[in-house]
Amino acid sequence: MFEWIRKWGTISKQEIKELSGLTTSTITRILEELVDGGFIVEVGLGDSTGGRPPILYQTNATYSYVFGLDISRVNTKLILCNMQLEKIDEYVWKMNEMMTPDYLMQEVIQATIAIIHKHGLKREAILGMGIGAVGPIDHKRGAIIEPKNFPSSGWECVEIIASLQERLGLEVFLDSGANTALLGEYWYHSTDQLEHLLYVHLGVGIRSSMMVGGKLVYGAVDMEGAAGQMIIQTDGIPPRHASGNYGCWESYTSIYALEQAAISYLKQGRESTLRHTISSAREVTLADLELALQDGDSLAQEIFTQSASYFGIGLANVLNILHPQKVILGGSLITGNELFFESAIKVAMQKTYYYPTYQVKFEKSILGDDAVAIGAAALVIQQITI
Repeated sequence: MFEWIRKWGTISKQEIKELSGLTTSTITRILEELVDGGFIVEVGLGDSTGGRPPILYQTNATYSYVFGLDISRVNTKLILCNMQLEKIDEYVWKMNEMMTPDYLMQEVIQATIAIIHKHGLKREAILGMGIGAVGPIDHKRGAIIEPKNFPSSGWECVEIIASLQERLGLEVFLDSGANTALLGEYWYHSTDQLEHLLYVHLGVGIRSSMMVGGKLVYGAVDMEGAAGQMIIQTDGIPPRHASGNYGCWESYTSIYALEQAAISYLKQGRESTLRHTISSAREVTLADLELALQDGDSLAQEIFTQSASYFGIGLANVLNILHPQKVILGGSLITGNELFFESAIKVAMQKTYYYPTYQVKFEKSILGDDAVAIGAAALVIQQITI
């Protein structure tokens, strides 16, 4: 029941009854236990429908606090949240060649302790820490397993849960970054009754997550990055890594794909303002491309539009199999680029079977760069099963 209250924000006993199907006596007993335990608080009266106005209940924001840690290829972020997942503080580290597992874990431990002291919190007031990480991950071992494209070495078989629990004295929970991002978005949309959701993150690679009936879907093994290996052209572009597929989705639409396309076009002699901002074609970055796009550069517009079309094609393939009610799109290529988002959605709708009979909703990530970390914090709160 605590999850219902957390999900809906402010809720009455009658609304809980309608959602849960539990008897009034059972709901009353559990509500009393939650109030007595400090998990929830009464926040006034709702509108009357003819009788006594209903008492409204809400999560007690200060009952405890949770940390969320986002371990990604570009940045790692640590946040402190209250029980309503409102961000209180954060630390961010740029991931570079120095950020080996040992070095980063020491930084995280120091930052965690510093945040606790800064806000005058007692250790027993911290419910735990959730981690959303680039995978693949091993849930049973609590380990990160061989993630690709990290700027530093040593990220193979990192038993991160054991390491942090021992050194921090907190409960630690681990999931893939795509899963925690989807969980964060789901909890944030407290009044949204849609529970069959797809999350796709487009950045260095393509990461995806699925939720059915409000619950994350897990496969036999963690399939981090597998969506990006979906083949959309069998004799297409060679994969970035030897273990990948020729003509795979991420070879046509990812940060790396855009940068490689720009390099190729410049080598062909295509005109672009990029020639005036870089010293060599091999130094093209996403930031260069975004700046050129803002300046109205025709080649940059072509590269982004073409990549968005490929993203839309792959997205339609996924929709035709999974049929979610809503698709939430995150990652740097989505949240910071309206042209890319609109172009991709247009193609996806055109190529989705049964459209417009099948009406899927598309949304950008509301939480943006905080989605993974906030969802990781939600992992901890989920452990309250009352």
